[in-house]
Amino acid sequence: MLTPAAAQSLTDQLAELFAQRIRTRLLAAGARLPSVRHCAQTQGVSPSTVVAAYDRLQAQGLVLARRNRGFYVRDAVASASPVAARQPGGETRRAPLNATALIRGMFHRPSDKPQPGMGVFPPDWLESSFLVAAVRRFSSTQALQALSLQYGEPAGDKGLRESLSGKLHSLHIPATPEQIITTVGATHALDIVSRTLLRAGDTVMVEEPGWAIEFARLDALGMRILPVPRRADGPDLEVMARYCAAHAGSPQAPKLFVSVSVLHNPTGHSLAPGAAHRVLQLANQHNFFVLEDDTYSHLASEQATRLCALDGLQRSIYVSGFSKILAPNWRVGYLAAPQALMERLLDTKMLTTLTTPALLEKAVAWCIDQGQLRRHAERIRTRLDAARARSVKLALAHGCTFAAEPAGLFGWVDAGVDTDALAQALLDRGYLLAPGSLFHARRQASTLMRINFATTQEAAFWKVFARERDSALGRATRRCV
Repeated sequence: MLTPAAAQSLTDQLAELFAQRIRTRLLAAGARLPSVRHCAQTQGVSPSTVVAAYDRLQAQGLVLARRNRGFYVRDAVASASPVAARQPGGETRRAPLNATALIRGMFHRPSDKPQPGMGVFPPDWLESSFLVAAVRRFSSTQALQALSLQYGEPAGDKGLRESLSGKLHSLHIPATPEQIITTVGATHALDIVSRTLLRAGDTVMVEEPGWAIEFARLDALGMRILPVPRRADGPDLEVMARYCAAHAGSPQAPKLFVSVSVLHNPTGHSLAPGAAHRVLQLANQHNFFVLEDDTYSHLASEQATRLCALDGLQRSIYVSGFSKILAPNWRVGYLAAPQALMERLLDTKMLTTLTTPALLEKAVAWCIDQGQLRRHAERIRTRLDAARARSVKLALAHGCTFAAEPAGLFGWVDAGVDTDALAQALLDRGYLLAPGSLFHARRQASTLMRINFATTQEAAFWKVFARERDSALGRATRRCV
């Protein structure tokens, strides 16, 4: 909070507060700064102090003033690189705003409070003794030199690929070790597939709401994104069919469909067998690949419907990893794909990373083979079930509703107010929120937000949330009157 007795003036302190958030992208390009009146009330300063601070930000090139509309964070990247904002056909495109805001929030936490918008488990949830044992097993002097002084296998450690083959068979996905490539996390696996199968200007169908980073990543590669509404049982099949029919036989025909079939982020929905069957029918009929992101597989039943299990890795590609459940900084992920694609996918991996660190891959394989990962995941699921129950109860008690049945790590919550504005207010209170606009291919106002059940099971957050939400409702009512 601002300090009147500090060496800096209140104007300087307020300007620096917003400047730091803009530079770390906790306030992303396009975000509207709080109104002068609301900022003055929140920060306990005069409106003239706020106006002076905002003018200072404008002079620094960090914000733009729009007549009768307020101050907005300037998109410095787009302004500096107008060519990059064009698609191959000359059509202007705009990268999804806030795409990296949550990721940056992981490294620039607004406070030490539990963060409702985080996309990972808190570190204390992942603590275990077996991770140390796994690394020690492969870090003796002789083993460490053998694993460190030469490049590993391009496809990844053979032992890990064998372990992953067994794990995938338990999910009814028939992947041999030769059909598996290890990666630097699941996001790297998604990127390898995209760079192998697609070229700038190609069309990709992606579920919406969906993972903000996937929209941004594909957009940065120059892809044309077709959003497919995600329903409780799976993607909107009618929309997919219309996309395919409208572009049949043309260069704009969809080349890829990206899906989180199990414990979808952010809704928590899981795919129904009938919908999965129809998706694969469309893929075969219209000649596109299906990329299945199963990042949250360790939180779901082995019997959950997976597209790659039904398809047998014929026209589907499977991606997963261990950052969410085991060790985020180990960055071990993988993909499993049709045999016919393996050489091309491997070439792309070698062009981007050459190989991946064998020491950590061997450690992950040991965790799988010794049953440590399975027992660890069971403990986390039990703890998450309890946290989810508490979080849901608190959310309902504080006037929220759920737009999807609570499941997995995330809840898709209707706050009843614009969550972009609410996110800024909560940032002042030390909480990083994940507003609904993050999860769309193109920014649009939303009353929805994604919450992390592991970090929203304490009443303290919900009390602050309700106070700021009610304040926002009051302001909206006064504007209408």
